[in-house]
Amino acid sequence: MRRRSIDLWSPAIGASGTVVAYGHWGRPVLVFPAEAGRAGDFEAHGMVDAVADLIHDGRVKLYCVDSYDSQSWSDRTVPLEERARRHGRYESWIVDQVVPWIHEDCGGPLPILTTGPSMGAFHAANFTLRRGDLFPTALCLSGNYDMSALYGWGEQGEAFYFQNPVAYVSNLHGDHLEWLRRQVCLVLVVGQGMWEDTTGAEASTRRLAGLLAEKGIAHELDVWGHDVSHDWPWWRRQLAHHLHRLT
Repeated sequence: MRRRSIDLWSPAIGASGTVVAYGHWGRPVLVFPAEAGRAGDFEAHGMVDAVADLIHDGRVKLYCVDSYDSQSWSDRTVPLEERARRHGRYESWIVDQVVPWIHEDCGGPLPILTTGPSMGAFHAANFTLRRGDLFPTALCLSGNYDMSALYGWGEQGEAFYFQNPVAYVSNLHGDHLEWLRRQVCLVLVVGQGMWEDTTGAEASTRRLAGLLAEKGIAHELDVWGHDVSHDWPWWRRQLAHHLHRLT
């Protein structure tokens, strides 16, 4: 399997982040790790092997990126508004550095599918809803889509509002909503077993699905059984199941 790694500098962050790419041809898939994870986590936890047939057959190319969660959403020492501003720097790195590199690697500006487990699912959904022109499809595994639930404290201002899906989806309207209805589709997957409740993933996934339904935004809610936990063995199965039909 073709594997490449590159460090891309972010002027907004003032540091480099790593992208690890797998595959030679196919639809580009931008992979966000679980909370505070690194670009190599997907491979280390068997997620790359779970879809190795798609990679070998030239159906997908995976682009796994570092997170910036430790400096943004997971930093309990700063209020939510500041965490959202810091996340904006990460968004800048993804949009201004990572996406152009993916497009160059693919020989053109192909639509990019986003995916990830846990907090990676939040990123996948948020990037699709905010930048559907670049990321029209999201495959979200066991996500929590309300960042105020993540050790949240402090004022919730404009920066936080526009990075918190359960907040801004509730108020979508007009031309932008019509555009999203035509442009994007989100696949929201969650189990009903261990840690899906204590992490808030099951309730949050159902809530986001309900909001998308109210707004008429294309989505699928796929709730797995009571034996399905918030953990890598199930995420491997869920990724393989859905990526085979989405690509």
